[in-house]
Amino acid sequence: MMQPRILVAGIGNIFLGDDAFGVEVVGHLMNRRLPDEALVVDFGIRGLDLAYALLDGYEAVVLVDATPRGGPPGSLYVLELDADATVGPEGQEPSIEAHSLDPVRVLRLVRSMGGAVGRILLVGCEPSPFEESDDLRDGLSTAVDAAVDEAVVLVESLVKRLLRGEGVGASDHRVISEEEVGR
Repeated sequence: MMQPRILVAGIGNIFLGDDAFGVEVVGHLMNRRLPDEALVVDFGIRGLDLAYALLDGYEAVVLVDATPRGGPPGSLYVLELDADATVGPEGQEPSIEAHSLDPVRVLRLVRSMGGAVGRILLVGCEPSPFEESDDLRDGLSTAVDAAVDEAVVLVESLVKRLLRGEGVGASDHRVISEEEVGR
């Protein structure tokens, strides 16, 4: 079996409603046929595990996560993360809090450990508003659940295009920084 070139990483907390979007999408992807050059993993809230996996030198990483950006719940986004934007201020050590490692902090941690990641795409879904009074919320909202199948097809398409060396299209994404991710 060949070494995977692309990592598809599902991120999220299954006990926080729509935050489970990434986990749900990769769960569906694991039941589908992707090229051997792609590895699909449910990282859930295990940010440190994701950081260590990224040290394996993937050409590209597709992160799948709930991504609040102000759109209607269920909206899908394909964003290319700027690897340079994941570098913290000079001399600042990355914050290592295992339960709060958002994608940008994970990438920052990887760089601090001497790792490098090629292209970093984020397939995000706009979650439904989460009220402070909601300690736990089981299951995805109707809008986010309806976006899962479309996200599965989108990730499959991105993987195939990345393996062929194609871009994801200027209309499909834009480069973002940590501040824009909203975390």
